[in-house]
Amino acid sequence: MEETILKINAPAPAFTAQAFQNNETRKISLTDYQGKWVVLVFYPADFTFICPTELGDLADHYLEFQHLGAEVLSISTDTVFVHKAWYDNSKTIAKIKFPMVADPTGNICKAYGTYIFEEGLSLRGTFIIDPDGKVKAYELNDNSIGRSSTELLRKVKAAQFVRTHGGEVCPANWEPGKQTLRPGLDLVGKI
Repeated sequence: MEETILKINAPAPAFTAQAFQNNETRKISLTDYQGKWVVLVFYPADFTFICPTELGDLADHYLEFQHLGAEVLSISTDTVFVHKAWYDNSKTIAKIKFPMVADPTGNICKAYGTYIFEEGLSLRGTFIIDPDGKVKAYELNDNSIGRSSTELLRKVKAAQFVRTHGGEVCPANWEPGKQTLRPGLDLVGKI
């Protein structure tokens, strides 16, 4: 796989592509979501096995993401027509309300470093982008390892907290309402 290097706090690679949403196709751009949090969820392919479990889990939590001011975009190398066929044939996928982005050229996947050149598919990649269009977190998984929407929601909440509470950081397993830390010399060796 060719190496694409994304940097935390750097601008997320821009893209424009066709997407399937609400039983329609439309052109979307990452810039359409300026001022919002965006969660990009790359997955290998429609009509597979782990992918519907992940996308169904995201669909079940989609309102929670929206309440956080975050939009979810799923991305695979399938076309919008394959997304439509999957939506029409799977009860799990029929629950999806977020845009399902089509990347048949693999250009978006390549820009985000998820493209598997030998297979023409994407790794499982998750990217959290802030309202300024900067990458705040990302994770790449082997395609045999599914992800958790609950953990992804926690990461979005932590990124939002840190953005609005300068100088405070979120420790492991932090949830809203739990104690944060304020890094400084007084904490050295006391945690």
